[in-house]
Amino acid sequence: MSAKKIITVFGATGAQGGGLAHAILTDPNSEFAVRAVTRDPNSDKAKALARLGAEVVTADIDDKESMQKALAGAYGAYFVTFFWAHFSAEKETGEARNMAAAAKEAGIKHAIWSTLEDVRTFVPLDNDSMPTLQGKYKVPHFDGKGEGDHFFAEAGVPTTYLMASFYWDNMIYFGMGPKKGADGKYYFTLPMADKKMAGIGAEDIGKCAYGIFKRGNEFIGKTVGITGGQLSGDEMAADLSKALGKEVVYNMVTPAQYRAFGFPGADDLGNMFQFYTEFEAHCNKTRDLKLSKELNPGLLSFDAWLNKYAQSIPLE
Repeated sequence: MSAKKIITVFGATGAQGGGLAHAILTDPNSEFAVRAVTRDPNSDKAKALARLGAEVVTADIDDKESMQKALAGAYGAYFVTFFWAHFSAEKETGEARNMAAAAKEAGIKHAIWSTLEDVRTFVPLDNDSMPTLQGKYKVPHFDGKGEGDHFFAEAGVPTTYLMASFYWDNMIYFGMGPKKGADGKYYFTLPMADKKMAGIGAEDIGKCAYGIFKRGNEFIGKTVGITGGQLSGDEMAADLSKALGKEVVYNMVTPAQYRAFGFPGADDLGNMFQFYTEFEAHCNKTRDLKLSKELNPGLLSFDAWLNKYAQSIPLE
């Protein structure tokens, strides 16, 4: 049996959990061992983690009993939910409740809960400047997580509340990259006006989480916001132009126009960008670049992320 302290990583084959698992497993001096939780231990990603030395276990975040088994004997745990698999904020809040209860019962010494702001504390439901969605949310994929925070606090689970930023990887996997216009130029569309938005490479979220675990109890009970940089739409377009070798123009639209694009989740994302714009000072202060670099010395700036991944951005 390993003498190392076990970190149970939920979502170990996903972006956040995968980043954490790899950060621990590729550090030969790590004091931690990885218990990688997946629904499919036979997937290529799960097998790759096993080859690196992870203990791969099967569990489902919708099954509290399976979570309890995955947490048994662990020192710490990384908890993340998967909104875009089902689009239900209510489901995420329920999953947070079960995660907190399972962590409490397992005696977890340090949990990191991947959360976001509950936007309703900034924009009340009766404020029609931002449409209410799913009957009781402003930004469902934020609010469901934010509402779940109190379960960890009330259960007395020693928890760090980790807030990520806009994934730059959305340009690769979520269709948010530049699109070719009729004039031959490429247009990068965001409803951010002239405001700066915090962003991060998905792989760096897990690396920052590893930095938090390595600092022991320092961040327990605290909210830690992470970012690789805060850029305006024009700045992002300029960096994209340089990295792609093509002229990329910032196409500034309004949140209402973005919500009307009609793809699944467009209304949620339109509201998210409106929140980022109207509460720019809060969002960028909460997501601390200096601390992020301390937690993860290899943190990628947007330029560095583009140098690594620009050629993976599909250009239409």
